[in-house]
Amino acid sequence: MSLDLHAAAPPDPGPPRAARHSRRRAASLTRLDLKYSPYLYVLPFFVIFAVFGVYPIAYTVWIALTDRSPLNSTISFVGMDNFVELITQDPQFWNAVVNTFGMFLLSTVPQLLLALMLANALNRKLRAQTFFRMAIAMPIITSTAVVALIFSMIYAKDFGLVNWLLDSVGLDPIDWRANRFASWFAISTMVDWRWVGYNALIYLAAMQSISKDMYEAAALDGASRRRQFWSITVPQLRPTIIFTLIISTIGGLQLFTEPLLFTSGSGGLSGGSEGQFQTITMYLLDVMNQRFRWGYAGAVALVLFVLIALMSAINYLLARRISSDK
Repeated sequence: MSLDLHAAAPPDPGPPRAARHSRRRAASLTRLDLKYSPYLYVLPFFVIFAVFGVYPIAYTVWIALTDRSPLNSTISFVGMDNFVELITQDPQFWNAVVNTFGMFLLSTVPQLLLALMLANALNRKLRAQTFFRMAIAMPIITSTAVVALIFSMIYAKDFGLVNWLLDSVGLDPIDWRANRFASWFAISTMVDWRWVGYNALIYLAAMQSISKDMYEAAALDGASRRRQFWSITVPQLRPTIIFTLIISTIGGLQLFTEPLLFTSGSGGLSGGSEGQFQTITMYLLDVMNQRFRWGYAGAVALVLFVLIALMSAINYLLARRISSDK
């Protein structure tokens, strides 16, 4: 009897069933990870946004439709009554709207123009360049209360620096808190002093990203520095200008701390003896904390939200139109 040395080996039984199941499970988990992990990464943002963004807005909408007040234990649904009263029967609200927009225009327009000019100056080769860039950032980190205190002394009626300068040139002193336009101007200078440097740093960072080849080509063509600024720098800064314009609009229409501290104890949330510099946010706090009409304050907050959204959209469209025309 002979042995067949070339007989075929028995077939490989393959990996055990448990190992195959483990590999299939690992592959399934990998597919699930690739499919759902991006959503899990961004989930914390949406959770935080829902808690601190969506919920407060939804609660404000609900409370604006009621007569909620800490003085009443019951809450009644009043529908649009708060909005009707606010828009048609509340002259103090419209006074606050006029004050807010007045100070917004007086502060935002010079603020962005000065920031643009300052950034253009700092973008050149200067001695102590780092020092100047740090210096314009100092007002940003200064406490608002300190700024308001200093400017309150500068614009003091009897011993203020500005009135002393006016008196030295033979002009009559100005009561900066009693006069409406004068109070707007004083508060606007306070806002500008704080935020010109901030916007200048944003513009400066954007200017650093503009290609130097464009300026060199323009210089070879005989373009002056002023021509280069308006023909190259400003068009290249269009997205940044739109961004700062929208941010300044949001901040300007929510102006609160500067006018509140400018009162120096005379007027408080009323913004002066006749409300000459009361803003919408000051009026909102006055309604909520002094009159205890929380539902009505909710209506004021929603109207302010709509005004900010409309002004931001208008500024965005105007900035794009002006840039495209150029």
